[in-house]
Amino acid sequence: MPMEVAALTDVGRVRSANEDAYGLCAEAGLFVLCDGMGGAAAGEVASQTAVAAITEALCDAQIAEDPRQALESGIAEANRRVFSHAQQEISLYGMGTTLVLALVRDARVWIAHVGDSRCYRWRAGALERMTEDHSLVDEQVRLGQMTADEAQISPFRNVITRAVGTRATVIPDIEEVATERGDLFLLCSDGLTKEVSESRLAELLGQDAVDLQETCRRLIEEANAAGGSDNITAIAVRIS
Repeated sequence: MPMEVAALTDVGRVRSANEDAYGLCAEAGLFVLCDGMGGAAAGEVASQTAVAAITEALCDAQIAEDPRQALESGIAEANRRVFSHAQQEISLYGMGTTLVLALVRDARVWIAHVGDSRCYRWRAGALERMTEDHSLVDEQVRLGQMTADEAQISPFRNVITRAVGTRATVIPDIEEVATERGDLFLLCSDGLTKEVSESRLAELLGQDAVDLQETCRRLIEEANAAGGSDNITAIAVRIS
């Protein structure tokens, strides 16, 4: 399917290292982003390991007839590699990573995620969040125990309840949706969403975006201007 793609990552204004990683495989319609966590360099190892596993498993234009099964298998392999690596090296013990990916095939897109990295869709002037965070505060919001505004300032907003590689197995959320011409999908780490509100994201994505690389640059600049407290990564995919 014809599409335009751009991606950009930035260390932010506070962190000394970038624990985000991403992979693009446009010929297969595969786009993946991971945000690692762990002491020392463990977060970088986790995110890079997961991205490598996913792209090796899925960056093949001839992949299986069942994309959902292919995604489940690829994410399981990413989880196995990160978990195994952490078990073998004491300095990496407990490391893990979020994951969000989009697989575009035949006017459909499969969106898979684990953790609090997100996917948004910009369509016909409206922004829609396509993923629900696997985080303590988001689950409390869904249960009606906390408001969205309270979640934004909660001291527990960085606590995630599901990650790749922290346990022997992981269950991703996978959704299949139809695409329309002009759809813009944004994959991003929480370094963007912690600093930039969804209403502001909508404003930025609503600007005339002929150059998607410029769109990614604007998003990262906005997050840095708001504090840049974490690594920031954005992948933009437009169905053209």
